[in-house]
Amino acid sequence: MVGKLLMRGMLAGIAAGLLTFGFAKMVGEPQVDQAISFEEKADAAKGESPEPELVSRHTQAGLGLLTGVMAFSAAIGGLFALTFSALVGRVGKLSANALSALLAIAGFIALVIVPNLKYPANPPSVGDPATIGYRTGLYFLMIVISLVTLVFSLKVRRAAIARFGTWNASIAGAAVFVVIIAAVQIGMPAINEVPAAFPAVLLWKFRIAAIGMQVIMWTTLGLLFGNLAQRSLHAGSRTANARSLHQAV
Repeated sequence: MVGKLLMRGMLAGIAAGLLTFGFAKMVGEPQVDQAISFEEKADAAKGESPEPELVSRHTQAGLGLLTGVMAFSAAIGGLFALTFSALVGRVGKLSANALSALLAIAGFIALVIVPNLKYPANPPSVGDPATIGYRTGLYFLMIVISLVTLVFSLKVRRAAIARFGTWNASIAGAAVFVVIIAAVQIGMPAINEVPAAFPAVLLWKFRIAAIGMQVIMWTTLGLLFGNLAQRSLHAGSRTANARSLHQAV
């Protein structure tokens, strides 16, 4: 069953990747082109020659973007399915659709919203190349902290259900998550390498496009995988019942 769910998760991820690619191509790439143009003009004003392209812009915005988005979405779909397999039947009487939707919401919050609140995406020409390793490390550290905090908050919720009820326990778990994440983000170093002359509207549109891509991917993954998993689980249940009946006869 895990293998079937894994396959369905990757298929859902591929479907999500196609939709995400379409959005990125129409909404995100124009912002990237404007950011590159800004960088080229800034370099020209300084008398610096443009850096040679290792990969053409046409390839980056076409095949390169498609390959990257599809590989990422398929991988996330597989991990999503494995996590779903570990949780199904262990989190109450949630249907496959409901569990998939909740898992997608949790993943979106922990893997996208939380790290981007502290370290939002930046377009080309924003950021010092010398600090890219440092910035990347902080971003992934924020993701790890977010995931650990999410797991801890869910344990707090589960422990509090017997005493305070499901609703109050859920509020307590959410409050624990928010407080810990807020404290961590306040304590972690801030990074602001946006040039003073960089257009604020362009930066805002780029970051909205980056979040929009993630919204489309996680929404599609949560809804589509839930439907596929529901069918798979029902088919597996019917097969198991048929075998039990045959053995009884």
